Amino acid sequence: MNTSAVAQGHTGVRRHDSLQAGLDLIDQGFTLIDENLQLVAWNKAFLRLLGFPEGMGFYGASFDSFIRFNAERGEYGDGDLEEAVRKRVEAARAFLPHDIERVRPDGTTLRIRGFPMPGHGFATLYSDVTQERHSEVLIRKQNASLESRVAERTAELTASNEQLREALRMNEQFASSLERSEAQMRLITDSIPALIAYFDSGLVYRFINRGYRDWFGIDPSQPQRVSAREFLGIGTYSLIKPYIKQALHGVAVTFEYEITTIGGVKKLARTTLIPEMASPGEVIGCFELTFDITQERRSHEMLVQAQKMEALGQLTGGLSHDFNNILTIVLGNLAALSEQPDVKHHVAEFLDPAMEAARRGSDLIKGLLSFSRQHPMSTSLVDIDQCVQSIDKLVRHTLPETLSLVYALKASPALTNIDANQLQNALLNLILNAKDATESRGKISVETSIQTLDAHRAAALALPIGKFVRVSVQDDGCGMDSATRARVFEPFFTTKNLGQGSGLGMSMVYGFARQSGGTIEVISEPGDGTDVALWLPLHEPTDSATLAVVKPHMESDLPTEETSIGLALLVDDDAHVRRVIRRHLLEMGYSVIEAENGKEALDILDQTPGISAVVSDFAMPGGVDGLQVTQHARKLGRIAKIVLMSGHVSILVQRGAPAVLQKPFTKDQLAAALGASSN
Repeated sequence: MNTSAVAQGHTGVRRHDSLQAGLDLIDQGFTLIDENLQLVAWNKAFLRLLGFPEGMGFYGASFDSFIRFNAERGEYGDGDLEEAVRKRVEAARAFLPHDIERVRPDGTTLRIRGFPMPGHGFATLYSDVTQERHSEVLIRKQNASLESRVAERTAELTASNEQLREALRMNEQFASSLERSEAQMRLITDSIPALIAYFDSGLVYRFINRGYRDWFGIDPSQPQRVSAREFLGIGTYSLIKPYIKQALHGVAVTFEYEITTIGGVKKLARTTLIPEMASPGEVIGCFELTFDITQERRSHEMLVQAQKMEALGQLTGGLSHDFNNILTIVLGNLAALSEQPDVKHHVAEFLDPAMEAARRGSDLIKGLLSFSRQHPMSTSLVDIDQCVQSIDKLVRHTLPETLSLVYALKASPALTNIDANQLQNALLNLILNAKDATESRGKISVETSIQTLDAHRAAALALPIGKFVRVSVQDDGCGMDSATRARVFEPFFTTKNLGQGSGLGMSMVYGFARQSGGTIEVISEPGDGTDVALWLPLHEPTDSATLAVVKPHMESDLPTEETSIGLALLVDDDAHVRRVIRRHLLEMGYSVIEAENGKEALDILDQTPGISAVVSDFAMPGGVDGLQVTQHARKLGRIAKIVLMSGHVSILVQRGAPAVLQKPFTKDQLAAALGASSN
């Protein structure tokens, strides 16, 4: 018997089974069919993901048998079964590459990617994309499951290798068969979108797949010449060296790290090392499986960021409503006090600064409402490129000559239904932030483009599939670390020196993007500059009507105190707010009747025919809100002036309120609102 052939065959058997074991450990399903549509290779995940009985997977199984099994259990609907099978078998014979997603009857969504391999057949990968794969809890569970399966498979491999050694000694011809099987396994591992390798206990690579060539330019035909220290770099290798040591002591490990591939591309990788045991306590080598999880990690970070922003938005929205009531009382009483003759000499020194501080507080609340997506927007169809061009004249003169501002506008014509003023404010914020990041030296680029988001990219951005306009502001400044990126949209968070910024600029930009149906994306690393991109939905022109917030009129528009106007109904559950607004109405010439809730207001409206004006708060206890009060007043048909007040103006605008007055407000603004609401 040829001893060399037997040894070679023995090595091939162990490698064949070892690689098959590695494939069975991968969560993605895999199949390889030959030119006759017969199964050549597969793994357990394929049978599990598609719900096939384990007995259906065997060498030479026909593709037709799997299609027919699916058709018989209703996977393709209620149509003609034979026709459904025929169409799919004919499509498979074309051996065309494809990348599709299919929803199974049980609700599972599978991503199916096919790759033709001329002369060998067709490889297909199956991935379960139903759940978010980037949950750390799920990762820990998968690792624990992987370790358990490795232990089970190690025992099976040891027994299998002993059986194969005996078989090789009895049949020399089996060696050539194993050589063909090894070549086939090489094709399989090269088709998998992952790095697969095997190194022995002396840290010498014995096998690497084509992924190493794609990532690092390494020749897979000479694995023994490969040095992890060289292609990873000393810094990265020193970080992963402790994990390698654990694996060589018999412990399966999974770890994540950052690497730089050919062309200087940075990726986040996840590697699993699975020790191969010759006997208990003796490790003869390790299998290595490495995946690119860059996009997965970015999706996870964006999901966490979105959840945090949503919670902060709900908090700030609720606080803003209460603060608007407080500021209404403060501003109203300060304004009334400033008009008293005996305090005129204190106005400039005491009252004016207090009123200015209250107005700044009102502006601050508007910023918080913008962040929480509760600030009213005046939307219209806007050409993005024209809107971007219009800000140049606003910002150009504020930038020093040492800073270059360039535009690359590629989105025209592109219409989106947004608030043009808020878009301009957002871009101004981003450009001025970029100016600070570059320390007024370098380059700022403003770019626009139309992008089509597929399912994968849309999920990463938490947006629906479809077309979007991308507006980005890029700088070559100092960049941001991960801690800063995680907090950049939080209200009052700022990296500027004390007194140089409120920390609401980026929060308002975030709120504008989300309220417009889009999102904001930040790509930045320390020393590599920053790219902040607004993603806004692309719209076709449609007829739409929006209701703007009532703007204040001039002082000359106010009625004189001597004018007899009529009887006004004032509705608000806060007695202090009613006191301020009652004073305003009396000074305008109204007689005032008050109600502290919506139910009481409805009774007064029904029983008091002389009412000519209604001023009502929106949010009130008791089950009847201000919108119901004003709608009832309009139905009576005899009340000329109806005004709603609220800190949540956007909600009222969306619900079709007749006239909306945002708290806090002055007497002039109240008079203007009453005038604007006249029939």
